[in-house]
Amino acid sequence: MSDIEIRDDRTAGRLEALAAGEVVGHIAYFVLAARGRALVPVHTIVEPAHEGQGIAGSLARELYLMAAREGIVVAPLCPYVVKWAERHPAEAPAADPQLLRAAKEWLVANPDRF
Repeated sequence: MSDIEIRDDRTAGRLEALAAGEVVGHIAYFVLAARGRALVPVHTIVEPAHEGQGIAGSLARELYLMAAREGIVVAPLCPYVVKWAERHPAEAPAADPQLLRAAKEWLVANPDRF
């Protein structure tokens, strides 16, 4: 996977994995400002031709690293990121249940966003 580059497109709310300049996977997320700031991943997608190469895990890891660099938390709503966090508790601190609730409420209030 050394040829995979990960970049954050904060404006679009996408953490993207690129191979040879082509997006081969991404995590769609939003930044929650209520109840403390958090990155909230909603979907993780890897193109079928690139599945099984660790791309989704690399994206999840980078999302948690981004949050740590920014001094905020991750409130995962994406099922893949939830499972990844359960398998990597040292890298993925659990989010406060109230923060997760606020993230879900934001998503319900903004259905056109995802």
